[in-house]
Amino acid sequence: MKKIKNEDLNRLSIKEYKNSKKMPVCIILDNVRSLNNIGSCFRTADAFLIKKMYLTGFTAKPPSRDIERTALGATNSVEWEHIKEIKKLIIHLKKEGWKIILVEQTDKSINLKDFKPLLPEKYVFIFGNEVFGISEDALKEADTALEIPQFGTKHSFNISVSMGIILWDHYVKTTIK
Repeated sequence: MKKIKNEDLNRLSIKEYKNSKKMPVCIILDNVRSLNNIGSCFRTADAFLIKKMYLTGFTAKPPSRDIERTALGATNSVEWEHIKEIKKLIIHLKKEGWKIILVEQTDKSINLKDFKPLLPEKYVFIFGNEVFGISEDALKEADTALEIPQFGTKHSFNISVSMGIILWDHYVKTTIK
């Protein structure tokens, strides 16, 4: 066994990435405070070819040295937009036919293992603040909530880890037969 060199991985160029077919998924980061988390989310969004990422509330936006430190250039490939008010964004996305899904522990959350995404539905997954979770505005406007099962003493995953789990699960359930 040997490691594959980066130049031998046949990854897309930024131009090829921007012109490629995207997964019918958008991400909203809702008041995320950690610049490293934001950068990691950009990198994960790039890996799954998501359609767009929205940064809302006080979530920082590129250019930022600390975001780039973990994004490793993904801020140049992933389409993104900063929108201050999440409520207006969600209402707009719903009018465009997107299903709005919180990744949050609520009294009505669906366990991720029981979630069955329907094609050709378009999904927006919202990830909230590292301490306080999803904002009340997002909670009131969402169609449903997903909860990732956990078995230890902690009550949550890091946002970028949660995003990776959600996107991998969505990919597997919608593309692999």
